[in-house]
Amino acid sequence: MNIQSRTEIGQDTIRVMLVDDDDRIQQALRLAIETHPELNLVGQAYTLKDAMAVVEELQPEVVLVDLGLPDGSGLELIAHIHQHMPGCESMVLTVFGDESHVISSIEAGATGYLTKDTRTADILDRLKQLRAGGSPISPVIARRLLNRFRGVATPDQLPTSKTAVNQEFTPLSEREQQVLEMVAKGFMQAEIADILGVSINTISTYIKRIYKKLAVNSRTSAVHRANALGLINLKDC
Repeated sequence: MNIQSRTEIGQDTIRVMLVDDDDRIQQALRLAIETHPELNLVGQAYTLKDAMAVVEELQPEVVLVDLGLPDGSGLELIAHIHQHMPGCESMVLTVFGDESHVISSIEAGATGYLTKDTRTADILDRLKQLRAGGSPISPVIARRLLNRFRGVATPDQLPTSKTAVNQEFTPLSEREQQVLEMVAKGFMQAEIADILGVSINTISTYIKRIYKKLAVNSRTSAVHRANALGLINLKDC
């Protein structure tokens, strides 16, 4: 658990807490927030357990939380904040852009939802918008929600074949999502292992899990199935 405070610079800053197990994202946001005159980083947590242990003590006004934490779901933290901390708001920052994760987050109490391809500067702007009464949502997520309420089928609602109709989909873990995106971009297992700092056997295990969850048996099928489900966008790959 890493706690940092800038309360000495004034009482008008927005108190922010970061909850994410990705150290690169944590550090990028920390550096950006520390140089922002309107934001005050009061704490950082890398696990659900650490976040739950100190969130009430730190009294942040906004918690930027990832859904895929190593010891549980960020949804649990969001629900806790919603129920016990009326002065605090939760904004999701995650790789998951599918409808089920978005709806689950909103139902748990999140008032903002951003995907991790959002620029750091834009994330900081969204934090301010949230405290000003807005509900920032990534544009692609907003479009899917609008289509849902208009009754228009979105990519994550469309089957890819007759066998996929009414088939239950088990959400991917955050690491599985990362691996899937790299597979879609054409990276080989050895390259993915090197980038993520794990063994090839570990990547092979992730890919097998992805195949099982997507009900496919090849890289090509996995990519097309994931695109149809809205997990990736082939135009970005």
